[in-house]
Amino acid sequence: MTRIEKLCVDKGLRMTEQRRVIARVLSNAEDHPDAEELYRRAAAIDPHISIATVYRTVKLFEDAGILERHDFRDGRARYEEMPENHHDHLIDVQTGSVIEFRNEEIEKLQRRVAEELGFELVDHRLELYGVPKGKKPKL
Repeated sequence: MTRIEKLCVDKGLRMTEQRRVIARVLSNAEDHPDAEELYRRAAAIDPHISIATVYRTVKLFEDAGILERHDFRDGRARYEEMPENHHDHLIDVQTGSVIEFRNEEIEKLQRRVAEELGFELVDHRLELYGVPKGKKPKL
């Protein structure tokens, strides 16, 4: 049983075979797929899965706190398993690839900024957009 399947069971979600396939595809993803890509991967395993089932399932998993939804400014919602440890994202605007990273200096600076403005930081999200050095961005 994958981590996502276990989280679903722990949260009391009814696990149909199609939801299990989608959960496995998500658990095995090393990228941040959108619903269309999840559908392609899941349909390769179970051709009876519909795109509507994928959309309903990711919404269910997101509402249950199992998936995190991202909008990396490419016009499509992309998903990842709710991370155990906080991380930020660097998005290559030419390819759409996503690099996860953590930087303690950035984390400290964000807490300091919140504190200076009279807040206690409880959550944040950082997305950096770039192109590999030496490559000109497509405009």
